[in-house]
Amino acid sequence: MATPAADAVTGASLDDLSSGGVEEARILLVDDNLQNLELMQAYLESLPCRLTTATDGVEAMHAIDRAGAGERPDLVLLDVMMPRMSGFEVCQKLKSNPATRDIVIIMVTALHEVGDYERAVECGTDDFLTKPVNKLELVTRVKSLLRVSLLKRKLDELMERKTGRG
Repeated sequence: MATPAADAVTGASLDDLSSGGVEEARILLVDDNLQNLELMQAYLESLPCRLTTATDGVEAMHAIDRAGAGERPDLVLLDVMMPRMSGFEVCQKLKSNPATRDIVIIMVTALHEVGDYERAVECGTDDFLTKPVNKLELVTRVKSLLRVSLLKRKLDELMERKTGRG
């Protein structure tokens, strides 16, 4: 059962969040391998989110740059090894830009070296998935990170309203 305090903080009931709370979320899938893109799309199609794709880091950055503030992805599933611009570079650029730093990034990689994970953390990734991607793990992490992102956004909005008043 939702509490008034929960409604005041999030603008939504706790029941809404536990049932998903991701209905309006936008997810950008980025991978240079079309089979990987199609697989992730198929795994995520059960979520009530808007899915878009990009086939490399440059295309992903253009898509994010072209999107207005309200149309940017909430979450990016980002392949690490891509031509033209690696996932590391995309992540670093997004996380260093105040307009995009709150976009949740999950790096998807076939790399298994500790140094690769350290580099991804240094770039600002929020989470990792290893290839081949497990459907349950993918869907669970995406839903969980989208819920956290939604709560953070609602808390930021509440704090803005409070500081704006006085």
